[in-house]
Amino acid sequence: MNNDIEKDSYFLRNATSVSIVEFIWGLGLPILLESTFLQIFLKTLGASDFIIGLVPCIFITGISTFPLLSSYLTRNRRLKKQVVINLHILSSFATILFGISLFFVKTPSYIILLFFLSYIVFSMSIGLVLPVWLNFLVKIFSEKRSIAGFGIMMCAQSTAKLIGSFIILKMVEKFGFSTSTAAYFFLITGLLFLIGSFCFLFTKELVENEDKHINSESFSRHTKKTILEIIKNKNFLKYLVGDLDNYVVITTISFYAVYATEFFGIKASTAAGLFVSLTCAGSIAANLLFGPFDFIDFLTLKKKFISTKILSITGLFILIFMPTLTGFLIASFLFGFCRGTRSTIFSPTVKMLSNKEDTTGYFAVAPLLTMIFGSGLPVFYGLMLDMLGSMQENAYRLMFSISIFLISIIFYFAIITDFQKQTD
Repeated sequence: MNNDIEKDSYFLRNATSVSIVEFIWGLGLPILLESTFLQIFLKTLGASDFIIGLVPCIFITGISTFPLLSSYLTRNRRLKKQVVINLHILSSFATILFGISLFFVKTPSYIILLFFLSYIVFSMSIGLVLPVWLNFLVKIFSEKRSIAGFGIMMCAQSTAKLIGSFIILKMVEKFGFSTSTAAYFFLITGLLFLIGSFCFLFTKELVENEDKHINSESFSRHTKKTILEIIKNKNFLKYLVGDLDNYVVITTISFYAVYATEFFGIKASTAAGLFVSLTCAGSIAANLLFGPFDFIDFLTLKKKFISTKILSITGLFILIFMPTLTGFLIASFLFGFCRGTRSTIFSPTVKMLSNKEDTTGYFAVAPLLTMIFGSGLPVFYGLMLDMLGSMQENAYRLMFSISIFLISIIFYFAIITDFQKQTD
């Protein structure tokens, strides 16, 4: 309790510091994550739907496998701020180097190859930083103010993504999808990541009160022990299944810009910029509603969790039956709201359901358990769209219909998950 009181005394400092980090990173994130820009960029280079599907597949695989390694390497570190900074810095270099390479390489096939090499390294780096970063964040905020802290932080990121998406829109309208323009986009994105990483220095991390013995287990034993511990937590497994709609939304965002531009006359610049803007606006709305503005605890944690399934299904129906500019923008907002809600409640929920102080292991193993679904879905959809190319827009409608069916199943597991904090 005393530790939580001390954490609350540093709440403003920590919330401001991590929000600055996320704002600076957020300016560049529309280029690389859940990016309509990448879809259009790769299409202009001649990439197929299968190739485009590899983008979220690689990212999800990276953030699902490499957290185990960082969880193991940091298992005995009580203070993790320096590790978080170092890994964030590492993540920036792949993007910087790819941006530089575009000034010299002009052959489309070579550009695609270099992109995927850099994206693999980027995804591996994010995978290494993710569990340590999430555990660091849930430890610098008290349990009572954790969701508010995450809401403020993610609101800063979403606001920056909104600004970044408008910059992309204007730049693409003016210069198109030229290689030289893309080079500046990727280079500036990497530099923003690098600069933002140093803002973690201003946070205050406290040593937890509980005793912690030195863990000298081998990597395989440590990993096996963590996996078995999570598998025994049946309620947490239900939550993981109930959270799979997150991957469905990510996969949808990875394809629907092509659906809009190729079949319904939406401009490439609009899809690359305005779609992202509405997605970011949705995230901001969720971050504010369920974060710093949630003074009256608007909706319980479980109802917030369930709301994402309802809204994602609504967005998918709009893509099928209302494929107009207005429809695409509404769907973008709804998908952004789902992503914003998930980003706000995910870490506090994992910490609560794990019933542990150090949740690095949970953050590391959770994506591993969902990796096959998360990385396989975009590849499956990409292959399906290539094979059913003669169906044109109806192939995409089939994909969205399958997504609705999947989320309907996921919805059931969300309902049966117990969100009550367990006590010893």
